[in-house]
Amino acid sequence: MLFALLALFWGTSFVAIEVGLEFFPPVLFAAIRYGAAGAIVLAYAVATVDDPLPRTKNDLLAVATVGTFVIAGYHALLYLGELQVSGAVASVVVSLSPVLTAAFAAPLFVEEHLDRLGVAGLVAGFVGVAVVANPGATSMLSSSVGGLGLVLLGAASFAVGAVLTRAFDAEMPLRALEGWGMLLGSGVLWVVSLVRGESMSAIHWTDTAVFSLVYLTLVSGVVAFLIYFELLSRVGATEINLVGYLEPVVATAMSWLLLGHLVAASTLAGFVAIFAGFALLKHRAVGRFLRSVPLPTPLSNRRY
Repeated sequence: MLFALLALFWGTSFVAIEVGLEFFPPVLFAAIRYGAAGAIVLAYAVATVDDPLPRTKNDLLAVATVGTFVIAGYHALLYLGELQVSGAVASVVVSLSPVLTAAFAAPLFVEEHLDRLGVAGLVAGFVGVAVVANPGATSMLSSSVGGLGLVLLGAASFAVGAVLTRAFDAEMPLRALEGWGMLLGSGVLWVVSLVRGESMSAIHWTDTAVFSLVYLTLVSGVVAFLIYFELLSRVGATEINLVGYLEPVVATAMSWLLLGHLVAASTLAGFVAIFAGFALLKHRAVGRFLRSVPLPTPLSNRRY
C-alpha cells in the first residue's frame, strides 16, 4: 500500500507541475515549493530525532549534495523542461534516473561494477530515451527535443546527487538530511530564479495555482518523502527504485484523465526499453528481490 501511494503521489506530481507552470515562473515555482516543504520536513525531524543538526564534515557534504543536485539541479531542469514537454513524457525520461544512478555508482562502489548485462542495460536505457525523443512521433502534445534534454540533465543531476550522498555516508538521520537539503536547495533555486529575472509579481494566484502548489508541497513533497523514508528502511534502495517505473504509468493516466492528453506509442516503447535497461543493469538485485517474495499458499493447503 505504501509503495502504491508513493507511486501515486510522485506520479501525479509531474501533472501538477505541468498545471502549475501555467501560473508560476518555473524556477520560482520550485523554490517556493521546496522552501515550504523543507521547513515542514525539518520541523518533523526536530520533533522526532535526537540530533537533527549536521555535525560532521560528511554530514555537511551530504546536505550540500542533496541541496545542490537532488533538489536544486534536478527540479530547476525538470520545471524548465516541462515548459516544453508534457508531465507524462517528462516522467518517462526521469524513469532513467535509476539506470543512471547505477552507472554513476559503478566506478565508486565495487559491488556496483557493470558486467555485460549491466552495460546492455545502460545502452537499453539510453535507447529508450532516444525513442521518446523521436521527432517524428505524433501526439496531442508535441515533444521538444530541447525540453527532453533539460529533463534528461535533471535526471542525471538527481542520479549524481544520489551516488555522492551515498559515498559521503552521513551520520545524521535521513529526515533531517532531507529537510536541510530541501532548504538549501530552495535557497539555490531562489538565486537561480533571480538571475533569470523571475518575479513574484508574475505569479497568477488562482485557485488552480494554489491547489497545485499545496499539493506539490504537502502531498508530493512532505507526505511522499516520509513514505519514502519508511520504505527505504523496510525494503532498501534497490527495491524502492522500482517506484520510478510506476510513476510514468500514474502520470500518463492522470494526464489523460485530468488534461485529456495522450502520449505517442513511441513514448510507451521508450518506457519499456528504459525499464528493461533497469532490469538488466540490476539483474542480480532484482533476482534476489524476486526470490525473496513469498509464494501464495495454494487454497487446498490453507487452514481455516
